[in-house]
Amino acid sequence: MNQLEALKQFTTVVADTGDFHQLAAFRPQDATTNPSLILKAVQKPEYAPLMKECVTRFGDREIDEKMDRLIVRFGCEILSIIPGRVSTEVDARLSFDTDATVARAERIVELYQAEGVHIDRVLIKIASTWEGIEAARKLEQRGIHTNLTLLFSFAQAVACGQARVQLISPFVGRIYDWYKKQAGSQWDEAAMAGANDPGVQSVRAIYNHYKRFDIATEVMGASFRNVGQIIALAGCDLLTIAPELLAKLAESNEPVVQALDAQAARSIDLQPVSYDEAGFRYALNADAMATEKLAEGIRAFAADAAKLEHMMLAAA
Repeated sequence: MNQLEALKQFTTVVADTGDFHQLAAFRPQDATTNPSLILKAVQKPEYAPLMKECVTRFGDREIDEKMDRLIVRFGCEILSIIPGRVSTEVDARLSFDTDATVARAERIVELYQAEGVHIDRVLIKIASTWEGIEAARKLEQRGIHTNLTLLFSFAQAVACGQARVQLISPFVGRIYDWYKKQAGSQWDEAAMAGANDPGVQSVRAIYNHYKRFDIATEVMGASFRNVGQIIALAGCDLLTIAPELLAKLAESNEPVVQALDAQAARSIDLQPVSYDEAGFRYALNADAMATEKLAEGIRAFAADAAKLEHMMLAAA
């Protein structure tokens, strides 16, 4: 049994890609996308016709609607291959506007439903700002399930649990990147690997908190830099993994041991934590890593969304 198959014994494996032609080889349960992944995909010859078709069919619509129709088209192609859910992201430029995020999410779901996709097969990805979490709270109350992304801090995870969102995506690799950059020449890669990786430690703390206090929100580790980070989180509810790392897991026969265990977490002595808006903002502000990486992530996704828009306008 290779590492990928072994990992599936403990964790639901999710593919993190817009390149749906790669999915069949790894047989993931779910898949996630984002503007950066869609942008990368449409620049490949085999996907360019999808964008051209979208521009041709809906050329008279506003650019934001055409964007949504393109990402839903990718989502539908992905859903034709996988048995589970696809995560589709709301424009990151709406990350600080609760009402606009809700409206955009509802339109995305309506577009999926028009294609015959059941609402339970779609997760709406939203940045884990206070406004984004409030939008997710409202959407969940309306039966639209959400995936809170760009999550770097315990405070963000607690607030998402309070909002009863379906799933969160803590970003392991970007947390690791920040601490490695801060340490500079003092960084000891071997000493900070596996269970000692700061990104892995962040996800473990969130997972243990959720299980200890029976919070139903699913934890999906994301943004991995190496196989070691993935193996160190075996047992997490879900792990979303790029095709390159899925391939490495499939090529290895090294053993995989369950690292996270819900039953064990329920017996850990932890104190309950909750946040109102002021407390959330202060806690996030106090975490320099999370503050910087959240802002950086929103800027990057927003920039790629703008690039995608420009490509669609140019193709018109």
